[in-house]
Amino acid sequence: MEIKHKIWLEKDGEVLFGPGRDILLKAIDQCHSLNAAAKKLDMSYRAAWGRVKASEKRLGMKLVANEPGRTGMHLTEEAKKMIRRFDQLDEKISSLLEEANRDLP
Repeated sequence: MEIKHKIWLEKDGEVLFGPGRDILLKAIDQCHSLNAAAKKLDMSYRAAWGRVKASEKRLGMKLVANEPGRTGMHLTEEAKKMIRRFDQLDEKISSLLEEANRDLP
C-alpha cells in the first residue's frame, strides 16, 4: 500500500500550472525552443503553444519570450519563479507522503 499524489494549481476549474506545464517549461528552458521542447516531449507544437498561452492568459503573466535578434525562446523570470515555487511545494508534499508511507502497515 502506498499514498500517491498529483498537484496542480487551478482557478475557476481551469488549470493554471501543474506537472505538465512544469515539464514543458523546463524543456523550453533546456532546448531554447518551443518546437524542440515539444518534440522532446512527443507532443505537437500546437499543443505545446496552446498550453503555454493558456497558462499565460490564466496567470496574467508572460512565461516565455523570444530572444531578441535570434531565433529561440527563453523563460521569463516569472516562469522561473513559478517553477521554483511549484517544485518546492511538490517536494514538501512528497516528503510528507514519504513519511506517511513509512507508517503504513
